[in-house]
Amino acid sequence: MTEFEYNQCVNQYADNVYRFIVKNLRHEEDARDIVQSAFEKMWRNRESVETAKSKSFLFTVAYNQMIDHIRKSKRISLKDTFHEDGRTQHQANSNMKKTLMEALNRLNETQKSLVMLKDYEGYSYEEIGEIMDLTESQVKVYLHRARLSLRNYLVSPENVL
Repeated sequence: MTEFEYNQCVNQYADNVYRFIVKNLRHEEDARDIVQSAFEKMWRNRESVETAKSKSFLFTVAYNQMIDHIRKSKRISLKDTFHEDGRTQHQANSNMKKTLMEALNRLNETQKSLVMLKDYEGYSYEEIGEIMDLTESQVKVYLHRARLSLRNYLVSPENVL
């Protein structure tokens, strides 16, 4: 990968990677750090990264760093003294959005990432498999289970609008 190709990759994928990470973490600063370190890792490995596979490489690295960050933050239990205004929740107190976010947050990390990549970002099963190191069949099965879980939560009597 040349410097020009790397710069094209940054211009083309930076927003998508950031949106994916910030939707999962719901914390802008952590998402920026993860995206920056993913691009840094791609720069350091630019000789071995094929330009055609740069998107997959970038999302895979960012996804793995996000999982590491989530695991690390679960181990460190700090007091939540900061307020919600520091997070990325620009909602107009919509009950529907709140319920949907609650439903997404009930999913495990893999299921949530699958739903976000497929339904929010629009990636194909094959691309998601490359990003998350799963087979296409596993992606379909896990995504189906995640959607069932979402549906069951959203149609429960306490969540129906």
